[in-house]
Amino acid sequence: MVSVDELKYWVAFSGIPGIGRVRIAQLREHFGSLQDAWKAPEGKLKRAGLDLRSIDALVTLRPRISPDAEMEKLERHRVNVLVCDDPNYPSRLKEIYDHPPVLYVRGNLPAEDEACLAIVGTRRPTVYGRQVTEEIVADLARSKITIVSGLARGIDSVAHRAALDARGKTLAVFGSGLDVVYPGENAKLAQTIIEHGALVSEYPLGVKPKAENFPLRNRIMSGLSLGVLVVEAGERSGALITAHQAVEQNREVFAIPGSILSPASQGTNRLIQEGAKLVRNYTDILQELNLTIVIQQAEIEQFAPANEIESAILKQLSSEPNHIDEICRCSGLTMPEVSSTLAMLELKGVARQVGRMNYVLARRN
Repeated sequence: MVSVDELKYWVAFSGIPGIGRVRIAQLREHFGSLQDAWKAPEGKLKRAGLDLRSIDALVTLRPRISPDAEMEKLERHRVNVLVCDDPNYPSRLKEIYDHPPVLYVRGNLPAEDEACLAIVGTRRPTVYGRQVTEEIVADLARSKITIVSGLARGIDSVAHRAALDARGKTLAVFGSGLDVVYPGENAKLAQTIIEHGALVSEYPLGVKPKAENFPLRNRIMSGLSLGVLVVEAGERSGALITAHQAVEQNREVFAIPGSILSPASQGTNRLIQEGAKLVRNYTDILQELNLTIVIQQAEIEQFAPANEIESAILKQLSSEPNHIDEICRCSGLTMPEVSSTLAMLELKGVARQVGRMNYVLARRN
């Protein structure tokens, strides 16, 4: 765990362009701490192996950055800091080669075992694009999938709102500091996301959105996720950058098919032609990610067990067949109790016998 005294120098270095994870590791190895590296004169920085451009940036900007003031500002804005050495740093994001050394978070990141899916697309969606996004995201959110997007106009905003409307979780990854909401019209949406997920950025507070920041932030969106769904994208859409980054990160890529006559579907149709998974509904995504059990779990949560016996038996059921003898053994219940309760659960449409006294969770429509 990084100490508070050392953490402020991670924050300070995140404000120096050109000094990322590799160079921070280089500095820590040479100086022993980022505090010593921050205070090092130009000559020692050269001996540490920093290139001239990084040294110039550090020497120029260092007098303007107060590590203590940066930490006070973060506290005022209720922003948490996670560094790549922190055990709470998202492990899925850490899998990618160029993961950010510092992550700024407002709100709560999902637990390690929670599944995330990035949703991207055009800033000018068609009626079809909006409708598909709303329907698929709502189903994914109800299936306990956390929706990751970039808070941009268009598909991003539709995805965030659809997840929130379905009472799900969503993460918005910024291309600026977390105190600079872009676009400004999404300020209220950003606040709601904090209450039901998190805002995330690799940029320190005060950094304005720049065009070059957005392709970089896209790698974080895909890095946090098991896969990326592209809803609508033209031939040169920025959403395609996220899809290509996902491929490089060994993530799954999904795409919504569209009319061959629609400019908004030219990019997504090409992705499908290149091997992206064609998506007709949310179950296509869950099946491809081996998350079909999530469907049953979400549905079973909507069913309230009538008693403790029903609750105990439901814990033994999944998409895999389980024999009644095994259910008795694991639940500690008697055969008559299990047999009569399973019959009742079948009548309620929650359980299903698949032959020879084997039972599974039943899909409830």
